[in-house]
Amino acid sequence: MKFQKTVCDISFEEKARIFSHDYLKACIYISNFNSSRYLFTKKLFSELIASSQVLEDFLDFHGAKNNKEWFFYRELTAAVRHLSLGGYSQTHILNRLDFYGLPDTEAFEKEGTSTLYFIRKTIMKLAPVILNEARRLNIPIPDENYDRAEFPGIITGEILDYNIDDTDKDQQKTHIVKIASEFLSIAASFDQLKFYEPYDFQEILKIVPEKVNEVNMRRFEMLVHNLQSSFDTYVIHGGYRFGNRKLKDLRGYFSVVFHLLQMIGRLLHFYERHLHKAGYKNIYKKVQDRLSAMIDPEELLDRTINYGFYYVCHFLTTGKELAREILNENIERSSITVGVPVKLGFHSRPSLLVAKTVQYYGGQVELCVGQDRFDASSVLDIQWAGGKIQKENIAEVTFEGDTRALKDIEILASVNYGEDTMGKGIPLPKELKYLK
Repeated sequence: MKFQKTVCDISFEEKARIFSHDYLKACIYISNFNSSRYLFTKKLFSELIASSQVLEDFLDFHGAKNNKEWFFYRELTAAVRHLSLGGYSQTHILNRLDFYGLPDTEAFEKEGTSTLYFIRKTIMKLAPVILNEARRLNIPIPDENYDRAEFPGIITGEILDYNIDDTDKDQQKTHIVKIASEFLSIAASFDQLKFYEPYDFQEILKIVPEKVNEVNMRRFEMLVHNLQSSFDTYVIHGGYRFGNRKLKDLRGYFSVVFHLLQMIGRLLHFYERHLHKAGYKNIYKKVQDRLSAMIDPEELLDRTINYGFYYVCHFLTTGKELAREILNENIERSSITVGVPVKLGFHSRPSLLVAKTVQYYGGQVELCVGQDRFDASSVLDIQWAGGKIQKENIAEVTFEGDTRALKDIEILASVNYGEDTMGKGIPLPKELKYLK
């Protein structure tokens, strides 16, 4: 069946009035603010997101991106939308922070509040400019204004009774193991990007957008969102207050990371699309300069990187210990006995491949040599074991721990740990393609 488009005999000017009405009404409301401290709520951000989205779609459909008269109005609309999406996510984080079960959040809350104030005050700067631009385009300004009572905050002093118990839900260990492993995998992928102290503006420009950009952050956002969705579907679907505390604390880690990535993605999108490269046309450069005068690129990137990205790295790192603890409590354990690498023993290549196998799954595995036990995720530990094995002329060793890793170590051992008797590398089986 062919989609039937809705076409009506209303002029562009009249539709511009209709699609701008609620958006401009919100701008009037914001223009009357004398402080960004209290009056921005999730409901107000939601109104700004919805009204700017439909207006931006309308303007884009009619070619505002390529029209000198309408381009600035269109860019202001995009600015409000992306800032409001970031503000909504940041407001959610601050509203839910007490329920996440995260340790030592005082500095995080302080920086998050500063970030939210930046977003709020920036939207307050934009509101009167938007109204003036609407007047220039002969778009009627609404006569009515919103009332503050129409935008209450989420938080109240009341909580509904807890009368649906999800603590006895079948918490299948396979799902818990998978979620904890995926958290560790995501955290490991951030290791090459993480940093330990704030960057100055010039240092930020070296990584944005070259290393840290909207595309990368959106990809990680989707991975973490899938993690949270799997948790809520297969592990615990209730709230934060009751139930298995460890599991809910782990959810707190990836939930705060998810919402930070949402905010980072929106702010990076706006910077990359609207402030970073203006294009070769003079009108684009002029509009970029006008936006930059109201939306400070330096402060925008500081909040995005030195708050948002920094704390994504921080919570992924600090959540590893809890994820490993939960993982090791739920993994299926077993043991295997396999041969020692022929001729050269556990030198660099075999030790590295075993350690990478264990690290890939994240669960605990130990290499047992007599009464001694060595951490099989550590290349150095395996090589220490290798010295003992060679000294005592041992031909077989035992690995104990995560069954998933042991299965692959057994495959690895069957091909002499990826090398021939001369120590040269050989192709690995397809089951071990992640080691390549």
